[in-house]
Amino acid sequence: MSLSVPRFDLAPSTPDMKHQPIQLLRINHLRGPSIWTYHQAVEVLIDIGALEDCPSHILPGFTDRLLAWLPGLHEHHCGLGYRGGFVERLRDGTWPGHIMEHVSIELQNLAGLPSAFGKARSTDQRGVYKVVVRTGQKQVGIRALTDARDLVMAAINDEPFDVAACVQQLKTLIELHAMGPSTRAIVEAATQRKIPHIRLIDDGNLVQLGYGAKQRRIWTAETDRTSAIAEGISKDKELTKELLKSCGVPTPEGQEVDNAEEAWEAAQDIGFPVVVKPSDANRGRGVVLNLHTREQVMAAYEIAAKVSSYVMVERMVQGEEHRLLIVGNKLVAAVRGELSYITADGQSTVAQLVEAQINSDPRRGVEEHFPLNPILLPQNGKVMLELKRQELEPDSVPEAGRKILLERNGVLSQDITDLVHPSVAELAALAARIVGLDIAGVDVVATDISRPLEAQGGAIIEVNAGPGLLMHLEPAVGQPRPVGEAIVEHLMGPDNSGRIPVVGISGVEHTTAVAMLTGWLLYRAGYTTGLACNAGMYLQMDKIETASPGEWESGQRILMNRTTTAAVIESSPRSILENGLAYDRCQVGVVTGLPEPVGLEDHHIHSHEQMRTVLRTQIDVVLPTGCAVLNADDAACAGLAELCDGSVLFYTVNADHELRAEHCAQETGRFLVVREQQIVLLGHQTETPVMDLRHPVVERLLQQHLPLPALLAAVGAALALEMDPALVRAGVETAE
Repeated sequence: MSLSVPRFDLAPSTPDMKHQPIQLLRINHLRGPSIWTYHQAVEVLIDIGALEDCPSHILPGFTDRLLAWLPGLHEHHCGLGYRGGFVERLRDGTWPGHIMEHVSIELQNLAGLPSAFGKARSTDQRGVYKVVVRTGQKQVGIRALTDARDLVMAAINDEPFDVAACVQQLKTLIELHAMGPSTRAIVEAATQRKIPHIRLIDDGNLVQLGYGAKQRRIWTAETDRTSAIAEGISKDKELTKELLKSCGVPTPEGQEVDNAEEAWEAAQDIGFPVVVKPSDANRGRGVVLNLHTREQVMAAYEIAAKVSSYVMVERMVQGEEHRLLIVGNKLVAAVRGELSYITADGQSTVAQLVEAQINSDPRRGVEEHFPLNPILLPQNGKVMLELKRQELEPDSVPEAGRKILLERNGVLSQDITDLVHPSVAELAALAARIVGLDIAGVDVVATDISRPLEAQGGAIIEVNAGPGLLMHLEPAVGQPRPVGEAIVEHLMGPDNSGRIPVVGISGVEHTTAVAMLTGWLLYRAGYTTGLACNAGMYLQMDKIETASPGEWESGQRILMNRTTTAAVIESSPRSILENGLAYDRCQVGVVTGLPEPVGLEDHHIHSHEQMRTVLRTQIDVVLPTGCAVLNADDAACAGLAELCDGSVLFYTVNADHELRAEHCAQETGRFLVVREQQIVLLGHQTETPVMDLRHPVVERLLQQHLPLPALLAAVGAALALEMDPALVRAGVETAE
């Protein structure tokens, strides 16, 4: 819901009046599903002070200044649901919290980390608001909100603000902290399949897809199927060539050399033209092509030696360079390189032409998300060597119309996936298998990629581990290829969701007892059970950590454990408010009741309705194939049933509960009741005895520390996982 007001007459601010800055009272990083959204977000508590009396439409020139700085705000729909909706709200009157929300979203979009969700809500304290914005990265989201505050204040007070510098700083943060483009493409593909993920390094590209025993791991375009031996082989270009050659894969002859003199001798033995390149580099760094003379070979050696301690001299294969991406023994994408040229105008120097015609390309930049690197003169030895061949220097002014070659191993930027001859694709896949890589970038030189290599003297020149995906995701020419989807399919197969049974528990008192007993029941049922609750962290009901690192962290650790086949995670209302849930969705969500709104005043939770909003988070995340387990004896808790995407299992100590008949009339409706000292599961035209409360162990549990409603909740959670009632009974009767 957005914050807006009808027009009303207030005394406008005088032009020279300066408003005091909006105060940021508290910032929370919500790392999982929360009261706001299923996704990661940043929530800030702000105090707008006297601006409470100054909605946007009475601030002279404010809206025009804001839109001049951020014209993209015209595209924001806001709560009205159509383009220009937010601008309409600005002109009708809305408050700074709502404006900060939209400005933060727009700044993230401009910086290249898309965001499309935000909310602003007033609190019970005048001038104090909660503002939340979805973000893909904590530091970026926090900075975007603080920058949004500063920008809004500058627009209010008619002061300067450097939007370009602000966006550039956000881009720098994205480069430092956000996932790289290759990793992000794989994660987004997994998300499309509703496969959960956990980022294992805050500022890195090591990511877990799936939970517990169902997980797989990626590190950029490498996976937990990528052999360390294979990666080592791929870095040794000489060894790679020997292995390929032994299996009949066409490769250019060459040899490794230790100095420039050896490079010249090798070139004479191989025959001209030759290529000099590092033995263990990638992305074409230090590779110099088409060498004919001693001077050229020795200069190229020095260039390659700056990149690697090991340098190779190879026969140059005639043709164009191609990169074929092999995933799981299949060709999924291919691009072709272009030579880099500039064209002289008769007035500019070579260096000026490079800046104007090459480095101005928006695809070029030093950060990882740019598919192309800038050409820096005179630092770039390869380009300097090419210029020298053409008798040019950076400060030369060539005659108008002259075409000047800068790089021979050009930019891999043209998608040619559909042109690759089947035999070439098979050879590339064979090369990846020989090296042992499940994902490989295979470099092929050929005059015509649509013909077999043998017929044209083409060759495979390199097999690379961890290939960059950006060239396939954003080719300069041709269609993008779904390489992220191909990698997820390779790792997870067609049907694997990466999910293990997760039971999430929250509510009123005794939730820890419910979690402990539920964990025990799953353990006794044969699951490798991870449990995170207020009593500690457990694996197979053995305590593995007494001092809990925090509810969210404990839950994440359980889900990261590669042996876990089921997880039980307790979350308090405070943890939901401050961190969100530790998982994206769960198979079973248990709410034992709605506690009194006491002790959460710092989060402005004062009413039962607000507490319901907090606890509904546990039910909002239940999978469509899952089940909510709710205390029917708490009316507010029972009312959460309408929010569940899956089925609902109620539990009650009252066998004749007023909701029972209606609920059990539904095909999936189930009710767990106590009748004549028996726990009975009632369903649609079914009745299943579960447990005798007079059993000595059950009696002892109830007498010592386990209230009957808590027993019902744990039994209900186990039954919601479709455990056999006899197995549930045996589990309770053997509880320690």
